[in-house]
Amino acid sequence: MIEIYDRRGYILLLSVDRDSLHDAPLAGADLNDANLVQVDLRRADLSGASLRDADLRLANLSGVNFSGADLNGANLSKADLADADLRGAKLLGAKLAGARLNGATVERKALLTADSSEAELEEAIIV
Repeated sequence: MIEIYDRRGYILLLSVDRDSLHDAPLAGADLNDANLVQVDLRRADLSGASLRDADLRLANLSGVNFSGADLNGANLSKADLADADLRGAKLLGAKLAGARLNGATVERKALLTADSSEAELEEAIIV
């Protein structure tokens, strides 16, 4: 059983009956303000999920489907977003400092609204 709490650790946001979160079906989940620091979410489906102001620093988000997700204000600093699908994702005010986006697909207009300073974008697919 995995439990996800808010950043202050007071409010239970989601309880998942799994041993790990990689490949987890979390489409449409409400994870606003979630504490997901250093969490392994490889290849999870977070399409359409709401992760406003979530803390995803240093998380393994490689191959995650974030299509249509709301990541406004999320902290993705130093997260591994390699091969992630960010098409249609909202990134207003999101922090991508030092994040690895090699092979990730992201929309230019969304990227321009985020803090992508020092993000690894060399091999990102910007549409």
